[in-house]
Amino acid sequence: MKLNERSLAFYATCDSPADNAGFLYKRGERHTAYHRRWFVLKGNMLFYFEERESREPVGVIVLEGCNVELCESAEDFAFAIRFGGAKSRTYVLAAESQAAMESWVKSLSRASFDYMRLMVRELEKQLEEMRWGMAGGCGGCRGSPGSWKPKLSEPERSLERLPALPAILPKENGCAVWNNVPAADRPRDTSGCGGHDDEENPRPPPLPPRRRASSGEVVSSRAVVMESSSTFCQLHERYGREVARLRQDWLERRRGPRP
Repeated sequence: MKLNERSLAFYATCDSPADNAGFLYKRGERHTAYHRRWFVLKGNMLFYFEERESREPVGVIVLEGCNVELCESAEDFAFAIRFGGAKSRTYVLAAESQAAMESWVKSLSRASFDYMRLMVRELEKQLEEMRWGMAGGCGGCRGSPGSWKPKLSEPERSLERLPALPAILPKENGCAVWNNVPAADRPRDTSGCGGHDDEENPRPPPLPPRRRASSGEVVSSRAVVMESSSTFCQLHERYGREVARLRQDWLERRRGPRP
């Protein structure tokens, strides 16, 4: 596995929350002496620093394909991280107390993606069993847990019975027409009023017949027009005289009193 040192250093020291952090004693690879290091667990990566205030980690352990178990050692509260393979390294760590050791063993055992995958499968199984249990109490529901479906309410069932809306609605005179009956099941319209033609295309509705006005109506309409025009002329002349009189008074007041 090829890792980017800068990316790992940034991830180890960034403000993202850690799954666990604290001091542990780490046994050296060549020498059996233990060194006190500051450990930070983030996801499936276990970083360790020389000091708590160190800016860069000394190393990192990728917790994939490993087992965390207790072991016998010169130090108390020791546990080991063992990887599969003949040449794989075993990391021996020791905590400062029994509670700290149990906390680290639990968090390290749950850090790998394999554990997360198993947890997701178990949760999916429990969810499926819960759904099957709910379906079993709905009054004689039968079937496998995978075929269970939630019971629909009356409005939802009525919505399911509605026919599907066509992708493109036909139009008559520029307006969309709602028609849920397929062309094969629709009775042929023989009245000639709208409907569809032989090619199942929407036929526009016929225009209403024009109503012819009688001679009496024509004469009365003309009289109304003449009367309205004469009334307008009378009003125009009346208000025109009023405006002229007001204008004359205004001009006289503007000139002032005569000597």
